[in-house]
Amino acid sequence: MNRKIFAAAALLVFAPALAAAQGTVAIEGGTVHTMTGAAIEGGTVLIRDGRIVAVGQNVSVPAGARRIDARGKQVTPGFIESGTQIGAVEVGAVAGSVDHTLITPPDEVRMQIRAGFNIADGINPNSTVIPVTRIGGITTAVSRPSGGLISGQGVVLDLDGRTTREMLVRSPVAMFARVGEGAAQVTGGTRGAATMRLREVLEDARAYARGRANFERGASREYAASRLDLDALQGVLNRQMPMVIEAHRASDILTAIELARDYNLRLIIAGATEAWMVADDLARERVPVVVRVLENLPGNFERLGARYENAALLRQAGVQVILTSGDTHNARNLRQEAGNAVAYGMPRDEALRSVTLYPAQLWGLQDYGSLAAGKVANVVVWDGDPLEIMTPVSNVFIRGREIPLVSRQTQLRDRYLELNEQTRAFPRAIP
Repeated sequence: MNRKIFAAAALLVFAPALAAAQGTVAIEGGTVHTMTGAAIEGGTVLIRDGRIVAVGQNVSVPAGARRIDARGKQVTPGFIESGTQIGAVEVGAVAGSVDHTLITPPDEVRMQIRAGFNIADGINPNSTVIPVTRIGGITTAVSRPSGGLISGQGVVLDLDGRTTREMLVRSPVAMFARVGEGAAQVTGGTRGAATMRLREVLEDARAYARGRANFERGASREYAASRLDLDALQGVLNRQMPMVIEAHRASDILTAIELARDYNLRLIIAGATEAWMVADDLARERVPVVVRVLENLPGNFERLGARYENAALLRQAGVQVILTSGDTHNARNLRQEAGNAVAYGMPRDEALRSVTLYPAQLWGLQDYGSLAAGKVANVVVWDGDPLEIMTPVSNVFIRGREIPLVSRQTQLRDRYLELNEQTRAFPRAIP
């Protein structure tokens, strides 16, 4: 094995131990974006024991601390990606590496209710997607289930850890469901059938909550969901856990709002392609949205109203907007989404908050999303504008541990660069 590749692989394996040995770290002289106030020019971020202990211009750096020169650079909280299946899929075309959904026959309508399914059980902490994502400045991600009418429970992960347990920040973080074309296809072919099915499940979950004994006595009839599903839905009904409903068409978004109002749910809309058409309704009901910016072509009939200005118009209406790449293998494009949000009308500071502070607030991560004393030390140092797709990342810290900027892709790049150099040094003889 090439020595450079072996060294890079060793860094990946032993990164936690190496980082833990670094002690106190001071990131000095950069433009520090705290996300809760104005940027601090020539600021310092002091990290110790996995937490931020001080942020400001006149931070006292203890003797023996490791100093990182960030002059001319920008320092932000680690970005939070809110719409992936990181750790639950390696190769989408290989069924054995896909763990974010339950495969069921389309005629098994009852099996389209998967509320008891938690994606955490299938997370692979050694996924090659994780290093690719985190060296792009993303330190935390929501990994969500897919498929069915109610897909199941998603989790929040920090993108560093030897085991799934070490990576988990919140499990579960939300229940995921959908309305619209996809939901109609798995529940009888119409939107009305999908909504009826959702109501049926929620009514059963209510009955289950009123008394398990009474529910058991009525077990001779077929219920819309299993006991595990009904147990899992209790957190949704008592508002301890939000329900994320994927909806794209404006009328589907209104249907989701009505459903949430009827059952007193904490609603989050994902997808939201035509949300700009009903922005006032979302703002009035205080429903946040998780949305892509780079979507202006109708992939199907429920997305005819797609436009680049969607996120900016929602924010102008007072809707809390969380940006997502909507991708797993290319989640690093999150900053491109944020940069294009600025290009199409969103203030730059708001775009930064939409990938840091606002997702932290949405997912209940009080210690994430900003740079302040006491916060988890998920910090990224950028060589330039973090919303510029070509800006290199200088340093990534997750829970105070510096992450080597190495992935399978960088290893392959370095390998073939070296082979190219060798080929030039020793060209083949030309007859």
